[in-house]
Amino acid sequence: MITNQVLLLLMLSILWPSIALPFAPGNIGNLFGMPESDGKILQRSKRGWMWNQFFLLEEYTGNDHQYVGKLHSNMDKGDGNVKYVLTGDGAGTLFLIDEKSGDIHATKRLDREEKAMYTLNAKVLDRNTNAELEPDTEFNIKIHDINDNAPKFAKEIYFASVPEMSEVGTSVVTVTATDADDQTYGNSAKLVYSILQGQPYFSVDSENGTIKTALPGMDREVKENYQVVIQAKDMAGQMGGLSGTTTVSITLSDVNDSPPRFANHSFRVTAVESTVIGAAIGRIKADDPDVGRNAEMEYTIVGGHDIFNIITDQITQEGVIIIKKPLDYETKRDYEFRVEVKNTYLDARFIHGLQFKDYATVKVTVEDVDEPPIFTRNPYIIEVHEDTAAGSFVGVVSARDPDADNNISCRYSIDRHTDLERLFNIDSVNGTITTLKALDRETSKWHNISVVATEINNPRQTTRVPVFIKVLDVNDNAPEFAMSYDTFVCENVKAGQLIQTISAVDTDEPLVGHKFVFSISPTNPNFTIDDREDNTANILTRRGGFSRREMSMYLLPVVISDNDYPIQSSTSTLIVRVCACDSRGNMQSCNPEVLPFSDGLTTGALVAILLCVVILLMIVVLFAALRRQRKKEPLIISKEDVRDNVVSYNDEGGGEEDTQAFDIGTLRNPEVMDANKLRRDIIPEMLFPFRRTSPIKDNTDVRDFINGRLQENDSDPTAPPYDSLATYAYEGTGSLAESLSSLESAATEGDQEYDYLSNWGPQFKKLAEMYIGKSPGRET
Repeated sequence: MITNQVLLLLMLSILWPSIALPFAPGNIGNLFGMPESDGKILQRSKRGWMWNQFFLLEEYTGNDHQYVGKLHSNMDKGDGNVKYVLTGDGAGTLFLIDEKSGDIHATKRLDREEKAMYTLNAKVLDRNTNAELEPDTEFNIKIHDINDNAPKFAKEIYFASVPEMSEVGTSVVTVTATDADDQTYGNSAKLVYSILQGQPYFSVDSENGTIKTALPGMDREVKENYQVVIQAKDMAGQMGGLSGTTTVSITLSDVNDSPPRFANHSFRVTAVESTVIGAAIGRIKADDPDVGRNAEMEYTIVGGHDIFNIITDQITQEGVIIIKKPLDYETKRDYEFRVEVKNTYLDARFIHGLQFKDYATVKVTVEDVDEPPIFTRNPYIIEVHEDTAAGSFVGVVSARDPDADNNISCRYSIDRHTDLERLFNIDSVNGTITTLKALDRETSKWHNISVVATEINNPRQTTRVPVFIKVLDVNDNAPEFAMSYDTFVCENVKAGQLIQTISAVDTDEPLVGHKFVFSISPTNPNFTIDDREDNTANILTRRGGFSRREMSMYLLPVVISDNDYPIQSSTSTLIVRVCACDSRGNMQSCNPEVLPFSDGLTTGALVAILLCVVILLMIVVLFAALRRQRKKEPLIISKEDVRDNVVSYNDEGGGEEDTQAFDIGTLRNPEVMDANKLRRDIIPEMLFPFRRTSPIKDNTDVRDFINGRLQENDSDPTAPPYDSLATYAYEGTGSLAESLSSLESAATEGDQEYDYLSNWGPQFKKLAEMYIGKSPGRET
């Protein structure tokens, strides 16, 4: 092994003619182990020489300090008076110098990748005085690289993709490694790439690490993922070089190279005839090994179809068969059509020689269900004139049961929730709609009812249909004023002046529009009318000189007629007030003036006034006298009035202490009432014998009555087929108290005398006045 000192001497001997570095001015000997040769070979007068750079290999593994080089000055006579001092990068830590000999050693391993060069300064001092014998000299220690770093990739695993069926040599991805060794020194950082795993499908460029396809016709449907291992080796791939590896996961991306195909070219679907329009009845599916957009398919019916349609489910890529028109088992039960499937996206590179579509046959069988009735129209619109009499014909609705052979298969009814006023009725057999009441267009122009058709064999099957009934107009309303008019005429008005423009309205709606005619009495001395023939008229004055003293208000009847058939007319009254106006005709006041009295009244006027006062007083006096003498009318005026009468008595009884009027016990328990119990306070005249009917035991009469009515309803052929509630009202055969009505009296009123009622006490005073006053002998 050649030491640094020998290398240094060899290099100095070669470069001596051209390279000589002064150490310091003055008489200085050579440095770094250069022999003095008696001071003649490497010594110049007042000039010292030294080499300014050392070379040191990195990664020294010896146990001792690594020798770097040697410093030597011509001033050093070998007597120990010279001291060498080292300063700069790593001096004293990484690099140590022997003060006596000038030998430089490295204290530990040096790594070029951490620092490639160190700069230091060398000093030569007098050991005794520490005086500098020569000026400082700077030199470098450069670390020489060795191949101690393996190549490294940026990622442990790479992901890449390449389309399937790619040509050989198609670039997939480029992976590169880095080497920390010196790029400019030797081959330590020169890399070569190779493939360790992934052949024969892929290859790699040895210089730049680009991975390419190496096998033609790679099919994703056969194999989709590949694992490729790439190696990078330094020392240009020579033996002993260091290497690093990485893994590249390569996926073949899909292209549309596979057409869709039906696994089964015949499908059978079943649908019930009650399936609603737009509902799905079945699904079919074709297979496409491609994925994503390349597997998207479109289904169509070849030539189209009137009843069915097919759409594509974008999620499942299935063909969904739906209904376009209602199915009818009784009309047609089987259908057959062809379905075509094709890709929606085609790749031009693969369509040559392949047909990217397929066909299948679909057979649909319709199943029968119990369907509800079907109306011939939906909805019905019927017109009827207003004022039509009750029971008049309106229209007919018709429905049929599609599952029945005969036409009479359903019953009709009106949903009364849509006809709350019960204006219409319908025949349950033939569907004829009639009116129950007269219709008025001015009240309602339209009537919207719902008719329900119910199957006879299955009442749960019902169908509703709206029936819109339009009420046509009949001229049954007379025109009238369009508004309330506030009309006035000025006192200073002239004849022929316009005081009001009037118009009319009519709730009827004739086809040709309204045409009103206005007129007033031609003999009216105050006003006249001018019909403008545009459904308006002008009211004009016939004269002038109106006066509020004579008349403050005029009532003007105006006759308004229409032109429809039959002609309707009405008379509306226009109130015309007489008002005071200014010269421009502006109203100032309409209050009637207070007429001033003259200075004296005539004798005739005074007599008339007094006569009126006297007559008024006589009327008041006469009225008061008649009121005092007037006798109260009895409640029962005529004996022919045999109706039961309810009489209210306001007289109070004697209370609980009054035990003479009647027996309290009898009222509490009629069963123990004596047959001839009489009043105890008076001796009444017996008019009628007392009768008491024994009560009917166990209510046998009520039971017999109800059983009879129940048998009548059970045998009634006109009774409804469903459960109904029948109400039976039975008054009974009588009560213990008997009837209070005079209809069952034993004698007539003409045979009775009621004077004894006056002796019954104050409690019966009201009753005595009624009957005594009605006695024939007391009538006046």
